[in-house]
Amino acid sequence: MKVVYADNNATTKVAPEVLEAMMPYFSEYYGNPSSMHTFGGQVAKKVDMARQQVADLIGSDPSEIVFTSCGTESDNAAIWGILRANPHKRHIVTSRVEHPAVYNLCKYLAQNGYHVTELGVDSNGMLNLNELADVVREDTAIVSVMYANNETGVIFPIEDIGRIVKERGSLLHTDAVQAVGKIPVNLSKSTIDLLTLSGHKLHAPKGVGALFVRKGITFTPFIVGGHQERNRRGGTENVPSIVGLGKACELAKKHMPEEQTRVKQLRDKLEDEILRKAPDARVNGHKTHRLPNTTNLSFEFVEGEAILLLLNEKGICASSGSACTSGSLEPSHVLRAMGVPFTAVHGSVRLSLSRYSTLEDVDFIIEHLPPIIRRLREISPYGRQTRAKEQPASISASA
Repeated sequence: MKVVYADNNATTKVAPEVLEAMMPYFSEYYGNPSSMHTFGGQVAKKVDMARQQVADLIGSDPSEIVFTSCGTESDNAAIWGILRANPHKRHIVTSRVEHPAVYNLCKYLAQNGYHVTELGVDSNGMLNLNELADVVREDTAIVSVMYANNETGVIFPIEDIGRIVKERGSLLHTDAVQAVGKIPVNLSKSTIDLLTLSGHKLHAPKGVGALFVRKGITFTPFIVGGHQERNRRGGTENVPSIVGLGKACELAKKHMPEEQTRVKQLRDKLEDEILRKAPDARVNGHKTHRLPNTTNLSFEFVEGEAILLLLNEKGICASSGSACTSGSLEPSHVLRAMGVPFTAVHGSVRLSLSRYSTLEDVDFIIEHLPPIIRRLREISPYGRQTRAKEQPASISASA
């Protein structure tokens, strides 16, 4: 069966060049980079090279890069690291649309003695910056707000956010897992103090990520052990994956213009054609301030799970939101925060492309998704009732 993969915000294909770069470090160059001997030292040089490649993608100094196991660890390390370094500050600011790695951590912290303020978003998924300015206070240890939303692709004005946070004497962490590699990030001219990225979102393997910690930031390690990562993250380095992440960042920098042009054109065609062919559909999120690869669509009077099952039968891989919440029967907390109507919030589908997506892939989705929506509405009691109410008006209009 033909497989059309449109779930790249969940995970991406490992680039062939990345896999090729990783392979020697499983069997040929297997030394421990922390060892004193030359055999391990040559591996340490490759880890340093990967650190430089990550830094080059995001415009930072290599010394500011800490390798981790994933985006979730990086998010937790950032928030816990600042809280532990500033025990007298017990206030955290975040948003209602964060990834579970931040959203659920903040809920846990709120249950364990911290005060958490959640910022709302408007119907386009954008933050109210006036609200942010009002809630940051003297005991705010950290503001953690994502760079781009994993479900809708909405891009927050992170530098404007950072300026407000800095004026009030706090620190800014951003989960940039979805942004890095798709849109330009330059931390050398930024107000961001800590930034999270993850390998498997930009064609590196799963199980590796990185945390940017700006020079001068007091940061307590989340994982305590050996002296790896300049005492900022204990544990033997996952060398093959770190090498893969470095190569993936090098490739992402090279291919970013393609993300901004060809991939965006494919996304726009996919979105426009589905909206044209499937009535009672809507795009969730700001029309322009979005990642170039992402569209989140809601279809009235149908269930998103049913859409995904029927898409899967056609070999189309999509999702209804974050892969980290799959299996939950609760509607998306992101769409609920945006005030998406009840009749649409359950019928949401996220389609996310990559540089490996083709025009044929997009045409295949356009061919099969609208008929699936029509089929589901035919068997939906609510959909039938709605059509029955609308039918007289449509007959008189045609007459």
